[in-house]
Amino acid sequence: MLTPYDWQEAIGHRAQYVESRLADGVPVLAASCKDGIAVLTWRRVGTRKVFEIYDRLLFSGLGLQSDVEAIRIAAIEFTHREGFARSEEDVTVQRVVAGLSTSIKRSFADFNTSPVVATCLFAEVCDTPAEDSLMVLEYDGDYRAIGPLAVVAGTEKTRAELESALSGFDFPTMTGAAALDAFRGAWKVGESTETDGADLPSELVEEPVLLSRDSTRVNRFVAMR
Repeated sequence: MLTPYDWQEAIGHRAQYVESRLADGVPVLAASCKDGIAVLTWRRVGTRKVFEIYDRLLFSGLGLQSDVEAIRIAAIEFTHREGFARSEEDVTVQRVVAGLSTSIKRSFADFNTSPVVATCLFAEVCDTPAEDSLMVLEYDGDYRAIGPLAVVAGTEKTRAELESALSGFDFPTMTGAAALDAFRGAWKVGESTETDGADLPSELVEEPVLLSRDSTRVNRFVAMR
């Protein structure tokens, strides 16, 4: 019979396992800016890490590629069901993340299945930076709203050092291009101070994206290369 202590210990072991697998994950940086939500990460050639999952909604993440992709597909299916059953205006990041968290939490607590090895960023662009939503969905199903800056990283040390390097910027007054430059500068600071995971493999390339605030655009998802 599994006692409460045994259950807590087993959950701790699962958390340690997931965190060890996430430790080498390449960070995702995002911020609400004057002209939209700027996102920067690094990826292997021929792959993608930043995606539009619905009009005004963006997704990225780090972890096992299969788990990140499963969450992305689930998010797309959820948004389209919501949009069909309700309206496009009802499809929000809050609804998406809350809808996905239940199954991830259930998987994390089920010792007969493998836990999800992924931490994901969801973003929703609105009329002003103050109205934007940036949310992080963790591997155990917990989620939190953050902003105007979001840093998703494989370790707490990496996340804290990148946030510290970016703490002096007023992102809501900056353009997306300026925010991307700030992200690049923060990464160089991380490299110079030997931030965990800062030494990017040579095969990785930048993936800079702007989720535009301009409602007249046919496609708000803009690759900034």
